[in-house]
Amino acid sequence: MAERTLAPDLARGTMLLLIALAHVPWFLFTSDIGVTLMHPADGGVADRVAQTVTIVAVDGRTHTMFAFLFAYGIGQMYSRQVAGGTSVRDARRLLRTRHWWLLGLGLAHAALLWQGDILGTYGLMGLVLVPLFLNRSDRVLKVWIGVLLGVGALFSVATAALGQLAPAGALPPNPQQLTVATESYLASIPLRLVMWAPTVVSAFATVVLPAAFLLGILAARHRVLEQPARYLTLLRRTAVVGIAIGWSAGLVQGLAHVGALDLPNPAAFGSVHIYTGFFAGIGYAALFGLVAHRIAARLAQAPGGRARPPLPARALLALGRRSLSGYLAQSVIFVPLLAAWGLAFGAHLSSWSVMLVAVASWLLTVVLAYVLDRAGVRGPAETLLRTLTYRSVRRRRQTSDA
Repeated sequence: MAERTLAPDLARGTMLLLIALAHVPWFLFTSDIGVTLMHPADGGVADRVAQTVTIVAVDGRTHTMFAFLFAYGIGQMYSRQVAGGTSVRDARRLLRTRHWWLLGLGLAHAALLWQGDILGTYGLMGLVLVPLFLNRSDRVLKVWIGVLLGVGALFSVATAALGQLAPAGALPPNPQQLTVATESYLASIPLRLVMWAPTVVSAFATVVLPAAFLLGILAARHRVLEQPARYLTLLRRTAVVGIAIGWSAGLVQGLAHVGALDLPNPAAFGSVHIYTGFFAGIGYAALFGLVAHRIAARLAQAPGGRARPPLPARALLALGRRSLSGYLAQSVIFVPLLAAWGLAFGAHLSSWSVMLVAVASWLLTVVLAYVLDRAGVRGPAETLLRTLTYRSVRRRRQTSDA
């Protein structure tokens, strides 16, 4: 298997585990929320360990990594279209149509199941940032990445510093918890939409997601993950430095959350925690580039040239190629199982036990994706998005010709 086919899909397949771990704390709807996102304020030793691990390695890191990989995929798709003879105008039109449909899928996902949907966010980022930056020079992309990260650093540090000067008060009720705790499915639909709609736009305010998006476009242009052997030094430095920065801030937030570190206002430090998610997310992507290089190097040394990646890697690759289906499948499992309008198991679980639900659900999607891959079947969500996109493009062309 060619080296270029490994890294992006390995990263996407594993990323879905991190997304599952990030989402399940939202479903503990009878717990008192602590100072960090949706994590409970209390718990036993196993719960505290689960909370700390998630805060350090997952929270604020998965969406950044997803933004990078999403933009990287856009760069790959655009390059393939143009190399295949599609005009630049038609290739950009295809991307625009795809992003509109992705936004629509996000809306449907939020209305039917999950207010924490991220498809709409990335669909909107594609609609806004692709026309502005896809064909801009490397220098322009680097300047804007630097500007966004600089603004984000100033804002996060200022917010954290000022927050420590004003000791924390009582935390207000979290409306996200109310959405999950609603016992009527029909009543939960408008609540989910009210929670989802602002997040689609507010993603731009975080600046780290747009910065990761632009970096993904830049990396795809140079095929960093497709040809990791050419960028080993860059990937190693990015993985080590990025993960170290992200985990260091995450450790401070995690220790403050469980009460092992005394901060005047630990919730205010969350701005630094979220900001450093950019570095951890990009570090994760670089790490998977290194893993892909190692796997490809071993395959190249195999006699006969018929070697395949080990079974776990093949299963992760299968899920990575069906990441949209895998992402939506998590909601299909989590929400009816854990929300109050479903089986309401979220009322009886804690941080460590709901983490097991996340891992088990992800493993199930890995197995299903591998079965589909062996049968040569695309993911259902990927098939739907592809059909909607190309059908819309064909209709537009026919209308234009007429």
